[in-house]
Amino acid sequence: MKLTYPACFYPCEQKKGGYTVEVPDLPGCVSEGDTLADAILMATDAASGWVLDELEDGKFPPEASSPESIVPDAGGFVTMLVLDMDAYAEKYGEKAVRKNLTIPAWLNTFAENNHINFSQVLQESLTAIYQKSQKA
Repeated sequence: MKLTYPACFYPCEQKKGGYTVEVPDLPGCVSEGDTLADAILMATDAASGWVLDELEDGKFPPEASSPESIVPDAGGFVTMLVLDMDAYAEKYGEKAVRKNLTIPAWLNTFAENNHINFSQVLQESLTAIYQKSQKA
């Protein structure tokens, strides 16, 4: 899933060439960087982390405002951030979600007799399927 959010960039008074970045649609999401390129990367990372927290809590990410509706404070400018949530979640996502499943009784007996961890098998299988789909 790719998301875009407008962000407000403000030159840092303390760092020559540095920027502070605020993402108005993500309350409290603020970052900074020593250069414009660094500020964009840092803001993208901060916004991705903010959204991932929401997703892991079972919430939907906020809808992005149109760039035209965002008016930065004096001296600032607006640009768009692009968040690749699939890549970010694959790298940083940690929250586990409990799932119930149904399998044939004979398979359950086999797995229990062989001390097979159901969660591990399911996670490894789903990860393999996901990785295969990303290559397609």
